Amino acid sequence: MRVLVEASGNDLLRRGRVARAGWLMLGMALVVIGFVGIFVPLLPTTDFLLLALPCFARSSPRLEGWLLNHPRYGPSLRAWRTERAVPRHAKIAACFGMALGYGLFWFHLRPGLLLTSAVAAFMLFWAIWIVRRPEPGVSR
Repeated sequence: MRVLVEASGNDLLRRGRVARAGWLMLGMALVVIGFVGIFVPLLPTTDFLLLALPCFARSSPRLEGWLLNHPRYGPSLRAWRTERAVPRHAKIAACFGMALGYGLFWFHLRPGLLLTSAVAAFMLFWAIWIVRRPEPGVSR
């Protein structure tokens, strides 16, 4: 019976290392995609960095700290983490990007009424959600 308990403990330890490595790889992949977003229009950089934060929290506190203290992206990431807040310029950029994306979608694909309405409703929902987020440092 004792051997089974020790084997289970080793399995848990091994799975912990594997899980941390998986979270680390996922976090690094998200940072790479975010980096590509710096150069590719309509690919959001901060969104991918926000997704990388919990990955690094589970795998590498040093990389999590690096992201949170980054001179360019750190303030937005900290504001989201502490207040679930989005800066005004980011709200404007997000809404503009969604409107532009919808316009390109409609112009190039000329979808039917059902698909056009569904995509418009989806984007409108998220635009309203983003606009309703508080701004950093503004208490409700």
